[in-house]
Amino acid sequence: MSRVPGWFGRIGAGLTEVGERLDARRAAAEKDDEIDKDEAVGTDSSSSSLSGSSPAGTVAHVRPDPATAVPWGMRVAAEAGWRLLVLAGTVWVLMRVISAVQLVVLAFVSALLITALLQPTVARLRRYGFPRGLATALTAILGFVVMGLVGWFVVWQVMENINNLADQIQDGIDELQRWLLNSPFHVTEDQIKDIAKSLREAVGANTEEITSAGLEGVTVIVEALTGILLTMFSTLFLLYDGKRIWEWTLKLVPAAARPGVAGAGPRAWRTLTAYVRGTVIVALIDATFIGLGIFFLDVPMAVPLAVFIFLGAFIPLVGAVISGALAVVVALVTQGVFTAVMTLAVVLAVQQIEGHILQPFILGRAVRVHPLAVVLSVAAGGMVAGIGGAVVAVPLVAVTNTVVGYLRSHSREAALRHSPGPHGSTATSETPPPTDAPPLV
Repeated sequence: MSRVPGWFGRIGAGLTEVGERLDARRAAAEKDDEIDKDEAVGTDSSSSSLSGSSPAGTVAHVRPDPATAVPWGMRVAAEAGWRLLVLAGTVWVLMRVISAVQLVVLAFVSALLITALLQPTVARLRRYGFPRGLATALTAILGFVVMGLVGWFVVWQVMENINNLADQIQDGIDELQRWLLNSPFHVTEDQIKDIAKSLREAVGANTEEITSAGLEGVTVIVEALTGILLTMFSTLFLLYDGKRIWEWTLKLVPAAARPGVAGAGPRAWRTLTAYVRGTVIVALIDATFIGLGIFFLDVPMAVPLAVFIFLGAFIPLVGAVISGALAVVVALVTQGVFTAVMTLAVVLAVQQIEGHILQPFILGRAVRVHPLAVVLSVAAGGMVAGIGGAVVAVPLVAVTNTVVGYLRSHSREAALRHSPGPHGSTATSETPPPTDAPPLV
């Protein structure tokens, strides 16, 4: 009997332990039921809010996300609009900076054009064994002497023929007046006198403006001389140290974009060199044939007009029209209507040969620019920086076209080179096409 209490004690302890386990399991089950109920309530409330009605039958008005309320087309237009505004602001600031240092920019761009023309000569002298400094000095001196002689020759010819030209212009005006009086336009002598009187009054009324323009001409001369000196120094350094200057410029480019810029630079330089050399050849041909034509037509100052036609060819389309019109006007006021018509025929014939044969053959496809782009770029360059801007506008467009095309192809090749190939289930699901399958279009 002494063992019975111990046995009952062990049974009681076992039952107590079983009860505690059952209580713990019951509490865990009740907790899981509460979690399930909370999830069910959340699901019902979300579905009722999406359907616009609550479980009690009342309508719940939920405001949509503002981004989803705006139409997709308007969102795209807004995204593009603010980016265009940022781009326009950047261009405006850049143009203001260029306008502030316009003389320096034009001098450096002119030096680039002259360097593109003279650099092949430096390279040829280097291949012949000349040191770099001597080859640069000889090429620069020869180039600047030739340009200076051309300018001096034009000024000398104009000064030598200015008196005869004035007399011929007066005779041409008298002949034009007689032609107008006898023409079918029924122009009377009084009308011609009224036109001449109006011109004299206009000149007299604008005497102060003409005088101020003459005073401003001194400032223009000083700026021109400064620009010429800057161009000469820039050309010398570009011819002598152009490669190292380009390598230093590449260090300013971010490392990620440096390979593309490094590849676009030589291509841009080849485009600029081809443009300058081709333009010089075309301008020389134009000036030679038009100059010979007006020389045989006895138009005065044929040589200065030919040089002016040569310089005008560096402004595509517009320069040819202006220089040809000047030759026609000089022929009209000095030699009469017939000579002017013949001069116009010579100018048009040479320009047609230039546009359809010379430029495509000499310049090639590397620097081909659409005529609309030429006209717009020349107009924009003239509005921004005058004659200098009109001269550099077209080569700038040609170089930009080359750079953009190369960077586009370079980025496409880089994307294909770094794009990951198929892997995992994608790799196993893809089967190579049969060798005799037709190409996809």
